[in-house]
This record gives sequence, C-alpha cells and structure tokens, in this order.
Amino acid sequence: MPRYQRYLFRQLIGPFLLVALGLTAVVWLSQSLRIIDLIVNKGLSFSTFLLMSMLVLPTFLGAILPIAFFCSLLFVYNRLTIDSELVCLRAAGISQWSLAKPALVMATIIVVASYAIVMYVMPISHREFKERQFVLRSDHSALLLEEGSFNSLTEGVTVYIRGREGGTLNGILVHDARERERPVTMMAERGRLVQTAEGPRFILFNGHRQRIDRDSAQLSLLNFERYTMDLGEFAQRGGNRWREPRERFLDELLDPESEGADRLRGKFLSEAHNRIVSPLFAYTLLAIGLAALLLGNVDRRGQWRRMLVAIAAAVVFEAVALFLVNATAKNSSLIPLMYLNPVLVTAAAIALLRGRLPRLLGGRGRAPEPGVPGQGA
Repeated sequence: MPRYQRYLFRQLIGPFLLVALGLTAVVWLSQSLRIIDLIVNKGLSFSTFLLMSMLVLPTFLGAILPIAFFCSLLFVYNRLTIDSELVCLRAAGISQWSLAKPALVMATIIVVASYAIVMYVMPISHREFKERQFVLRSDHSALLLEEGSFNSLTEGVTVYIRGREGGTLNGILVHDARERERPVTMMAERGRLVQTAEGPRFILFNGHRQRIDRDSAQLSLLNFERYTMDLGEFAQRGGNRWREPRERFLDELLDPESEGADRLRGKFLSEAHNRIVSPLFAYTLLAIGLAALLLGNVDRRGQWRRMLVAIAAAVVFEAVALFLVNATAKNSSLIPLMYLNPVLVTAAAIALLRGRLPRLLGGRGRAPEPGVPGQGA
C-alpha cells in the first residue's frame, strides 16, 4: 500500500473508533436501564449487573460498526476535500479507485469483524445473558421484594419488608390468605431467603405467628426464635429453557430441531439470513459515501449537500433492510429481497461512481480526467 493510502487509512481509524465508542456507549446506557431494577429491587451486586449489561452489547455491535464506519468515511473524505488534500492527490494523477482503496480495506476489516461477532460472539453472549436472567428469575432469593412495599409472591400470599442489609431482610410481615377461613400472619425482626437441596426457603427469626379460625372465632398465637417457610411451590421450575433465535448458531437457525421451532421457522430463517447479509452492509455504505464525496466538482466550502444525500440514502437503505427482516419473519418467500437490497444499492452507487449514471450529486457530463486539479478523476 503506497504511503498516501496508508495516510488515508490512518485518517479513517481515529474518527471510526470515536464514533463506534460513542454509539456503543449510548446503546450500553439504554440497555442498562432495562436491567437497572436488578440492582434497585433485587439487591444484585454491581459487578454482576455490569457483566449482564456488557453481555447485551454484542447483539448491537454488528449494526454499530458499519454505521460508525459510514460516519467516519463522510467526515474524513469531506475534511480532506476542504483541506485540498484530495485535490493534490488527483493533480498527481491518483485515480478515484486508488483514493477509495484505504476505505475499502477498512470496510473489509469491519466485515470480517462483524461476521465474527454475529456468527459466534453474539449467540454466546446472548445465551449467557438469558441463562443468567433465567437463574435470577427462577431463584427465589432474587424475587422482587421491594423495601417499604407489599410484595405479592403468589395469589393470597403477601410479604412486606422494612429494609435490607446485604442478604438479610429486616422488619418482615408475611400474610398468607390462601385458606380464606384460616388466614395466617407472621411477623419477624429479620429473615433470609436461602436455597436448599429441597428448594427455596424463607427463614424468619424472632417473631410470632398468628392464625385465626373464622368458623370458631379463635386466635392461635405462636412465638418463635426461628421459623422456616417453604417457598418451593412459588419458585419457577427449572428444566430445559427454550432458546430464542438470537441465542442459536447459524446451523441451528437453518435447521431448527427444538420444540416450538416449527411454528417460528420464519423467524429462525429471517435471523439466519440477516446474519449472513448484515455484515456486508459496510460495503454498501462505503459505496454510498464514496459516490457522494468523490464525484463532481470540488467545493472547498464543504460538500454538505452531497453528505445529506448520502445520509438520506443510507437511512433509506437501513430502513428497508430492517423492514425486510420483520417481513421475512412472517413470509419466508421474501428472503431473496434481503440480498437484493444491498446488491442493488451497491451496484447503483458503483455505477454512479464510475460515471455510468446521471450525476445526481452535483457533477456534469462525463467524469473528468485524472490529473486536473479541482476535479474528480
């Protein structure tokens, strides 16, 4: 790779990393808000919360990387035009394709990285996230026992806790009205939710248990230092958890065998083909950006009109791709359109870049010859 191409490549790296980190941070914050209640309501440790929020990121990285590359491409090539660097390179006889080669190399790196993410990293991370989420929901020690609120374990059973210190619950009130004629109320100074070999247990310390028999209007009172309440019937039963399409690898999506997969076959196939085609979006966005910025006369005041056209084209392209993902989940016969969309857009952008389509972005007539300052090659 010549020195000027290495220079262009280095110019692309910095903005790409900056935009990618910014978009990743925004997505991470938005996804973290969805599981922040695990800290607030369930007393989950911050390290566990941080791990779970990080496990969500690979699901979105495959879409973030091409978009970040497109933004950096527009920024860098527009800045190089304003600074007349591209003008000098063109005056030296450098062709359009030579100027585009560093961006093409970077797009290839992003495509390879995206394939690694969507084919391997994303299924593993999403599966691990769902496994941990399933354990938290199945583990009765992680119930939504909010402090200062009446929490319903199941119909007829209500729990109130005054506060929480680590794994210890203080100021506990349990009201069991499942037997309407013989309701039970228990109050204790403190308690703990623990897991045993027989299932989850609610252990209460220093309290009393009162039961009223409404038929005989008698009240029975029992003081205790330790009382164990069986919560096994409330706990969600384990077993084999059904895995969502995003948790499965490509071979599982193309040939699903698990129970319930037949009725969701459309979603499985849509997810599989989306993983195959979505990393290639980097090439399509590259073609759109180059067709906008390397064509026509040079304007040192900026090429914001062309950039707006490129951004609009990219938004429409991504919107159509998203629509096709949802549409193919309901109608598998539309799957070829998922491949046709990037192929047509890329072909149109390349044809425009080679001067075989009308100059929609400000140029006139045929593409200017290389070596003429201030004009495209």
